[in-house]
Amino acid sequence: MVKNGKLGACWSYVYAVQCKECLKWRRIPTQEVFEGIRANATKDPFVCNKKLEVTCDDPADIEYDSSRTWVIDKPDVPKTPPGFIREVILRKDFSKMDAHYITPEGKRLRSSVEAATFLEEHPEYNQTISIADFSFITPKVMSETIPKDYVRKLGIEKKIVKQNGKKLFGSA
Repeated sequence: MVKNGKLGACWSYVYAVQCKECLKWRRIPTQEVFEGIRANATKDPFVCNKKLEVTCDDPADIEYDSSRTWVIDKPDVPKTPPGFIREVILRKDFSKMDAHYITPEGKRLRSSVEAATFLEEHPEYNQTISIADFSFITPKVMSETIPKDYVRKLGIEKKIVKQNGKKLFGSA
């Protein structure tokens, strides 16, 4: 859960993947399971029957709509190394997300350079982890799903309109 201090809103994450065959969205129970699916998305795309007792004939678990802010991940991002935590944080202005890793020692890594430096300083991880296990690629924020109320409160409407080349919301 992420706390957005400026607006006092709490965010919770729902992990979902889209079936390659029927294009329905399926909820995924944990970040760990989601990361496993995402890490192999190109060579082993998700299909409904990979989820226990689910087929393409079943209704979608979740609908892509503006009832929540959607962010779409890139395929093939590696799973988080064991003992580390990967956080993806939505900026307060909804413009983009930032990826950070938290090490088992509690240090926050914000870039590949910081991750490489950490691995150099902690050779005990070299047997199980490499720099290739860290990805700072972030999901894309789907601007059409940003709540209109937040757009008005944050005064970012013009920025969103400019980014997309078309007017998405009425004037603030």
